[in-house]
Amino acid sequence: MKDIKRRIKSVNSTKKITKAMELVSSSKLRKSKEKVVSTRPYFNAFKESMDEIILNSKGVRSIYMDKREVKNKCYIVVAGDRGLCGGYNSSILKESIKHMNGNKEKIIPIGKRSIEFFTKRDYEIVTSISGASENPVYSYGKDIATKIIEMYKNKDIDEVNLVYTYFKSTLVQEPKVVKLLPLDVPEGVELEESDEITKYEPSPESVLNSLVPSYISSIIYGGIVEASASEHAARRVAMESATDNAQEMIDKLELSYNRARQASITQELTEIVAGADAL
Repeated sequence: MKDIKRRIKSVNSTKKITKAMELVSSSKLRKSKEKVVSTRPYFNAFKESMDEIILNSKGVRSIYMDKREVKNKCYIVVAGDRGLCGGYNSSILKESIKHMNGNKEKIIPIGKRSIEFFTKRDYEIVTSISGASENPVYSYGKDIATKIIEMYKNKDIDEVNLVYTYFKSTLVQEPKVVKLLPLDVPEGVELEESDEITKYEPSPESVLNSLVPSYISSIIYGGIVEASASEHAARRVAMESATDNAQEMIDKLELSYNRARQASITQELTEIVAGADAL
C-alpha cells in the first residue's frame, strides 16, 4: 500500500507539470496562430505574383533562373528548439533526410533540435539560428536569404530547398519541401491567362533580380512562422495526451490501492474473529 501511494504521488506530480505545459503551449499557440493568419495572405500573394512573373518571363535572362547542373544542394531545415512535442521534430528531420536521397548536402538548420541532429551526423553547417520558434522575426529570413544568394551567385551551391512544417490545424501539421533556387513555377500551379501586357522598368531582368532577395526572405520567414505554430500545436496535443494518460494511470493505481486496503481490513477482521473464537 505504501508503494502504491508513493507511485500515485509521483504520477500526480508529473500530471501537474504536463498540465502546466499544456496551458503554456495553448497560450503560445494562440499567439502563433494569430501571426500565421496575419502573415499567410501576404506570403501567398507574393508567391503567386512571383510565379506569374516567372511564367511570363520568356526571354528574360537571370542568374536566378539559369538551368545548370546540380552538384551541390543546400537545405534550410526548420525544426523546434525544445522537445516534448510528439513526433514534430522527428517527422521534419526524416522528411529532409528523405529528400536528400542519402546525400550529405549543405545544411542551414533553424532550431536547436535541427542543429543538434545535423551536427552529430557531420553534415556541413553553413550557418544556424536557434530560438526562432519562440519569437519569429523577419530578420532571420533576410539574413539567411543574403547568405544563400551570395553562395548561389558564387556557384558554391546550385539548388536551395526550404524544409518546414505547414500548419493546417491544431491536430494536423504537414512537413513540406519548397525549392527556393533556381526560380521555377512549381508543378501543378495553374495561373490565369491575361491579355494585359505588363511593362517592366527599367527592364524585366532588373525588376526580377531586385525582387528575388525579398521573395526568398519572405518565404523563409513564412516557413519559420508556420513551423512555430506547428511546434506549439504539437506540444499542446502531446501534453494534453500525457495529462490524460497520467489521470488514467492514477485511476488504476487508486483502484489497486483501495483493493489492497480492503484486503488488509478483511485480514484484520478475520484475525480478530479467529482470536475471539479461540477465547
